[in-house]
Amino acid sequence: MTATPGREQAPSAAADPRERILALLQRRISLRTESQAPHCRQANDAYLRDIASQLQPLGFTTETCANPASADHPLLIATRRESAASPTVLLYGHGDVQFAHSEQWAAGLNPWQLTVVGERVYGRGTADNKGQHTINFVALEAALASRAAEQQTTPAAARLGFNITVLMETAEEVGSLGLDAFASTHAGKLRADLFLGSDGPRFTAAAPTIFLGSRGSLNIRLTCTERAGAHHSGNWGGKLRNPATVLAAAIAALVDGNGRILIDALRPPALPEAVREAIAALPAGAASPGDPAVDTDWGEPGLSPTERALGFNTLEVLTLDAGTPAAPVNAIPGEASALLQLRFVLGTDPEAVVPAIRTALTRAGIRNVEVRAEEGMAATRLSPDHPAVTAAACAITSATGRDPAVLPNLGGTIPNAVFSQTLNLPTVWIPHSYPACNQHAPDEHLLLPILAEGYEIMRTIFLDMGEHPGHWFAAPAVPSRTTQEA
Repeated sequence: MTATPGREQAPSAAADPRERILALLQRRISLRTESQAPHCRQANDAYLRDIASQLQPLGFTTETCANPASADHPLLIATRRESAASPTVLLYGHGDVQFAHSEQWAAGLNPWQLTVVGERVYGRGTADNKGQHTINFVALEAALASRAAEQQTTPAAARLGFNITVLMETAEEVGSLGLDAFASTHAGKLRADLFLGSDGPRFTAAAPTIFLGSRGSLNIRLTCTERAGAHHSGNWGGKLRNPATVLAAAIAALVDGNGRILIDALRPPALPEAVREAIAALPAGAASPGDPAVDTDWGEPGLSPTERALGFNTLEVLTLDAGTPAAPVNAIPGEASALLQLRFVLGTDPEAVVPAIRTALTRAGIRNVEVRAEEGMAATRLSPDHPAVTAAACAITSATGRDPAVLPNLGGTIPNAVFSQTLNLPTVWIPHSYPACNQHAPDEHLLLPILAEGYEIMRTIFLDMGEHPGHWFAAPAVPSRTTQEA
């Protein structure tokens, strides 16, 4: 671990928060922290130094830490301690981004240069995740400046009423490589009473949102190899097993033509009533420009599209490969492969998935299909009736005048299990992006109205935590995976 020197002075309470956020983002976006790129260590180090330079004038001690799984993806721990007897909140963000693909961006846009066009703030990482944690840290500056003015002291010496630990990683876009092992090793430094993070999109652009975990994911590779090379379909058709046909039958044995999962081990248990009520209370989703039309008759019968995306499992075929699709020939391929992805909610056992698939294929008389699991993440979900969720919802309503959408879990997958299971924390996520932000794609952007509202939400939350710690930190830390769900 190495200490990181600071560079900035704490901003005054009178500073324009929007201008402050955009100024920080301008230099952070310029750092090309593509975590999939070889030799990305220099950019990642620079990014963590920039975060440290913002936090140190606020009274944080910062350490840059080695990643146990990759020398190129360091982490940052920043700590601000007011009292050993005070509760602690753990904040999180990731500084790495997906590949920019600069040539695919619209004319006049550069992924490494912040560009404001109307209400849109363009740049790689504006939505995922540089913009989101920058909003949170500027809101923290404002909360500390407010307390400093009341207490006639500096932001570094001001008392909020709770301790803060910040964890920043630089490998989220490569599956949070090393994060779980790091958290296990440094559990003492990361000990807290509540996790609070911002990532992913809101339910809709207009709806301030809380989500409490994420669906898990498991990639499943199916491969059927019959022979070397391809053989003429006229001369050999009906004589040779076609691996593409075998693979199509294998997929059909797992999920039907309407998207319904056919194997019990890949289906979730019944939703807890608190989760079902939370999903039912969500506002009607408004389509954004460019969104595809929802297929209401696809997937598990009897569920709404929102229930399927948030409360149920889905099995999707991501790739199919056989022969030469771009230039087909009249030949039976020698091999075929497919990559499937199971998105699953809490209560599904990912260890049972591959054995269950193998058993189902055997029972269907389908042979010579290799089944193997590839990368995946665990499913997590905090009960919507947890006290911290109520506190967050009240703070958001106070800041915006609107009740938030409360999602029991995100439809996608984030490394929440590190915080909810490895560190045993209640997890509350408050996103500052929206579904049509183009994260991971060309023209990624953040919306200025959400930026401003996100800042006000987080400033209100940080002040409210100190004023009403019993609302936020009353419940004990979650002791195990099974108690994450009511």
